[in-house]
Amino acid sequence: MAAITLNLLAHVVPRVGLRQFVFTVPHALRARLAYDGRLLGAVSRIFVDSILGWYRRRMEIEGAARGQSGAVTVVQRVSADLKLHPHLHAVVLDGVFVAGAGDGKPVFHALPRISDVAVADLLQVIRARLLRYLLRRHVVEDDGEGQTRFLADDLAEREPALAQLAAAAVSGLPPAGPELRRKPLTVVLPPADGPKVVRPLCVEDGGFSLHAATRVGAEDDVGRTNLLKYVLRPPIAQEHVTFTEEGLVAIQLKKPFRDGTVSVEMDPLSLVSRLAASVHPPRFHSIRYGGVLAPHAKWRPLVVPPPPPEAAPAPGAEDACHSLPMAKHPKPRPATHRCGYIPWHVLMRQLGIDVETCPRCGGKMKIIALVRDPQSIARYLRHLGLPTEEPSMAPARGPPFWQSRVLRRRYGEPPDAGQA
Repeated sequence: MAAITLNLLAHVVPRVGLRQFVFTVPHALRARLAYDGRLLGAVSRIFVDSILGWYRRRMEIEGAARGQSGAVTVVQRVSADLKLHPHLHAVVLDGVFVAGAGDGKPVFHALPRISDVAVADLLQVIRARLLRYLLRRHVVEDDGEGQTRFLADDLAEREPALAQLAAAAVSGLPPAGPELRRKPLTVVLPPADGPKVVRPLCVEDGGFSLHAATRVGAEDDVGRTNLLKYVLRPPIAQEHVTFTEEGLVAIQLKKPFRDGTVSVEMDPLSLVSRLAASVHPPRFHSIRYGGVLAPHAKWRPLVVPPPPPEAAPAPGAEDACHSLPMAKHPKPRPATHRCGYIPWHVLMRQLGIDVETCPRCGGKMKIIALVRDPQSIARYLRHLGLPTEEPSMAPARGPPFWQSRVLRRRYGEPPDAGQA
């Protein structure tokens, strides 16, 4: 998270305003998207292309004709309670680049303030394009009455265990559930056709939702960093997972759910099942670039941040290099291929931990020695009161499914039914 954020800010994302778009899909489609890389990639392309096209049309009204915007899209896989929930976070340049009059260098034109109606129109465009694509791919079918029905895929035949795990991780059923949470509030609302505004710049329509309320300015360095860290965050923070007195696992939510739930409790096996489903399939790119930020975009070298100044060579170094008969000069890299390795202490500083400063005197610390002798390591561990022997490996056993107090309580079994 910290490494990619620094690379994006230094080498990819230009210093312009950024807006985040979050797109979610209906429950019936989530298990299919989770393990169909081609389908999820197509959904991502339709989503980003619709946003960039909307920016182009919107800015033509403002006088910026033939403008081009860009986006960095991150595929998040789970929700706050670790249920399987593939959704897309797109950090979009909040405006368009237009070719300049003189040297032709692109000039950025910022997008004016948008409204709920604009977000609703954009969601309808995304939904219509996506449903047309799903109909062509035979992922959904039309029943002839204007309703769509999601069709089952062959994952259950190819990978039955994986299909069961995906379906359970979406709905919270065994073995990825059940869970203990606050009883949902029952609110009866009149039926509504078309998009519905649930919050400012947040719209829902037929199970699809689009959120566009998060924006940071071009000069807000802290906000730009926090936004990129947010879309690149891991599934859950370790400090948000605790054990209860009943032996359950409690997941503390960063924000309460609509029904007032602030934490979700489940059996440890349910947590492991949800964690297993949170892993991306192999060879799947979870970070994608579009528009002027695409790898082969014509304007990408002109809009990305300028490269950092190169360090001057030491005196005599160039002459010494030319004096070697077999010396090879490195091939120059393209202007847009500048992301690279970042030292770990710089990344730790991004997380608020300064490993180079002494917490007592404030001076700069340095490595004095690296202890590798096993006897010295054991002596140091004994001094700290830590174990020096490896723990023994427990024998293999089946998953303790019915031993869960949560399951016994949910299905009305005696509390000690799983102890036998």
